[in-house]
Amino acid sequence: MHMAAITIYTSPSCGYCHQAKQLLESEGIEYKEIDVIDNPAQRDAIVEKTGHMTLPIIMNGETLIGGYDDLAKLHAEGTFAEL
Repeated sequence: MHMAAITIYTSPSCGYCHQAKQLLESEGIEYKEIDVIDNPAQRDAIVEKTGHMTLPIIMNGETLIGGYDDLAKLHAEGTFAEL
């Protein structure tokens, strides 16, 4: 399965961030992780761009997927491939 570049904005203490990464890895989906604790300016920029305030913030290219619940819903519906 080939997907556009997935970027996931996380923090080390975020349980949903860990779950999202595990779900992506279980499907063999590569992603770029940005730790917003180390990069607060990037968090500010992605929150401003998307309006999504909680972590993780999962992007497919320039398109907001959402958080872990949104990712899990796509997985449950079998619509990863449609991204």
